[in-house]
Amino acid sequence: MKQLLSASLVKKSLASHSWLGLCVGALMYLVCLSGTLAVFHHEWERWEQPNIEEGVTLAPEVLQQAYADAAQQIGETHDIVIGLPVGDSPRTTISADGEGWFVNADGSLGESINHGWAELVADLHIYLHLPHNWGMIVVSILGALLCGLIISGFLAHPSLFRDAFSLRGNGARMEQVDIHNRLSVWGTPFHLMIAITGAFFGLAQFMGLLVATAFYEGNTEAMLEELYGGHPHVEQSASVAQVSKALTQMPDIAPEATPFYITVEHPGEEDQFMLIGAEVPGRLIYAEQYRFTADGEPIDHVGFSDGAAGKQFIFSVYRIHFGHFGGLPTKILFLMGGLALTIVSVTGINIWLHKRKHRDAINNLWAGLVWGTPLALVAMAIIDLYVGVASVGLYWLLTVAVMAMAQWLNDEARTRFGLQCLTSAALVVLVLCHSLQFGWLTNVAANSMNLSFVVTALILLWWARFSWRREQGARQSSVAVAQAGRA
Repeated sequence: MKQLLSASLVKKSLASHSWLGLCVGALMYLVCLSGTLAVFHHEWERWEQPNIEEGVTLAPEVLQQAYADAAQQIGETHDIVIGLPVGDSPRTTISADGEGWFVNADGSLGESINHGWAELVADLHIYLHLPHNWGMIVVSILGALLCGLIISGFLAHPSLFRDAFSLRGNGARMEQVDIHNRLSVWGTPFHLMIAITGAFFGLAQFMGLLVATAFYEGNTEAMLEELYGGHPHVEQSASVAQVSKALTQMPDIAPEATPFYITVEHPGEEDQFMLIGAEVPGRLIYAEQYRFTADGEPIDHVGFSDGAAGKQFIFSVYRIHFGHFGGLPTKILFLMGGLALTIVSVTGINIWLHKRKHRDAINNLWAGLVWGTPLALVAMAIIDLYVGVASVGLYWLLTVAVMAMAQWLNDEARTRFGLQCLTSAALVVLVLCHSLQFGWLTNVAANSMNLSFVVTALILLWWARFSWRREQGARQSSVAVAQAGRA
């Protein structure tokens, strides 16, 4: 490969790779770290409210009564969503307009849904805590730039595959280079998949305009109608949607499908209708949607599972991007891939900082951001446990405060060591707070999350101690060499 690429192309690719990385480095780190955590979004939700009844499938008539009670309490709204227990989210919920409840086994409305911390992490990944329209576009552009980084990285390093298993530990910069390059090579298929699907989410609206112009004479409504099925024509029907009747017909309509949500569109209005979203075995689509009148009579299915190839791809992007397929093994693989991409983002900036051969505020602020972000997230989880609020403003206030502290210390090694130790301690405090708040749990997901916190705390503490000792050893060696040179 090295012979196929000219020295000029390699040099230009390296320059473009460096500038792209610098432009998106900090934002890419935040998106990658939060995305890694978001793989276990459903588990975080169960950890936040671990005492909710799980695995209880309500009888259709009980679910019908729960829906009627919720609809009366919610009042006028655009739609009401019923979440059915399935897979890694084994709870029944009813929600609308940001308000929702868990449903008890007897059909009564139980505890209010409060997933503040899980939503804080998801919002950071999808929108970077920006206004949603703009945030998704920014994150999608980062996905497109990541594609450019991957391609330029390969062109800039023609010997990547030859050196795929080399790792030099003699010198901070060379070690960072090797970690960056090795994880980039091993994770390329995963990184490209994440980059392409991530770019798709926010850029889909622009692609939609192009498709509408090319194939629908600019009529975006016609395009969306064909894609999403449009609004079905329904006659005046029951004032309260017959959720139970629609659900009981699903085994006959689609015996292989597993319903996991019901959406009542325009509840209480003359044109109301229902959507039942169901997982289809062996397919990556988020859901096939089966439509019913408010009286519970079947209308049709939208065709995400058996429609045009493009339609099927569009509705498979979500599961592919977040790893919500294949169960726990897939999530663990996505966790490892996400951590690798996070490390690649960090080491890329570290390499540039080492190449500058001088220090300034950027070094301090970068160390503060990298190690202050996990600490701020853990602190917000502790606050959310006791206050019930995960404030975006407070999260950023904590992050900025840590970065300011890093600038005041003016020592990257001390900053890293201090923040790693603080985060390790905060993780242990988080587990203790959770145990005090909820007591001994039978919730497997919550127990697994707490165990993962303890393991992470131990690994982080070990790494902090190891890195500090190595840093001090390197400094003493540098002093000894300088003294010998003066002698």
